[in-house]
Amino acid sequence: MENPFGGTGGPAVVIGQAIEDWTGDATFYEYSTAADPVGSGTVTGVPIRQFSPGLHGVGPSRIHPLDLSEQLGVSYPATSPGLLASFVVIRAGEALSTEPDATSELYYCIRGEGSSEFDRTAAVPGPSAAGRMAWSRGDFWTLPSGCTTLHSAGPAADALLYRFTDAPLLRYLGVAPSEPRFAPTRFDGEQALAHLAAVERHPESSTRSRISILLGNTATPQTLTVTHTLWAMLGVLPAGRVQRPHRHQSVALDLITDCAPGVYSLIGSHLDASGAIVDPVRVDWEPEGAFVTPPGLWHSHHNESARSAHLIPVQDAGLHTYLRSLDIRFASARD
Repeated sequence: MENPFGGTGGPAVVIGQAIEDWTGDATFYEYSTAADPVGSGTVTGVPIRQFSPGLHGVGPSRIHPLDLSEQLGVSYPATSPGLLASFVVIRAGEALSTEPDATSELYYCIRGEGSSEFDRTAAVPGPSAAGRMAWSRGDFWTLPSGCTTLHSAGPAADALLYRFTDAPLLRYLGVAPSEPRFAPTRFDGEQALAHLAAVERHPESSTRSRISILLGNTATPQTLTVTHTLWAMLGVLPAGRVQRPHRHQSVALDLITDCAPGVYSLIGSHLDASGAIVDPVRVDWEPEGAFVTPPGLWHSHHNESARSAHLIPVQDAGLHTYLRSLDIRFASARD
């Protein structure tokens, strides 16, 4: 800085001003030792983890987060770096409320029936909206940012919901929602199963990598996903079938809605020359249980039982698709 009083000395202190040194937090790393913090362990990996249906078996009405914050090294509830999954238990005739700091909420009704009464307040700028959405077993629904919601179970039976938000992503970024990106939307469970059955009946279904349908929204014409950050699929694994390995850079949080013993997934980092996963971790499916498939790992699904099994993976693939970083790959079939 030029000295306004002349001379060639160091930075001058002008009356009414002070030049401060802001370099205290600056750090420099040698590239080869810092370019891959995940590989070096500086950033903890996403674990393969199962969540037993026993988590929602007994007890009062509650939201039970599937929390891996300790393993992920964060100070807030998270199932993956960007997503939080939870079991929501609502006893017959009871209710509980949600008011998440998130841009997206996704729900699936595992069993029971009830309603969600929501109100979008002025806390998040955007069109106000209020309404009541009835739901029953098999229904999906999404709620945008700013919704304060009262979820109520019917008087005859308990309700069990599976819930996702992108709250951990917002916590990491240090931001709050600024506007709703979609309207409240319900996906009818019977219609979803009918669409899935049509896909399964298709003559080419036996050669497809997956027998599944994806949930979409008119508000997401680029990513073709259920919200701008979330991706959701309803799939069937027929009896005796194997879905060959594939991988992607999004985290999958898989809910098993129904299955018989003998259905499982294999998860691992490498394939052999035949396209099979090397030294895989086996995850046995449990009805109304869930598990985490980490990003970048190969995984295959196997049904050695006598009846079909159904699964619902939810991923942060809406965000990855927008970033052009999903990188989904399928193992080639080799005889």
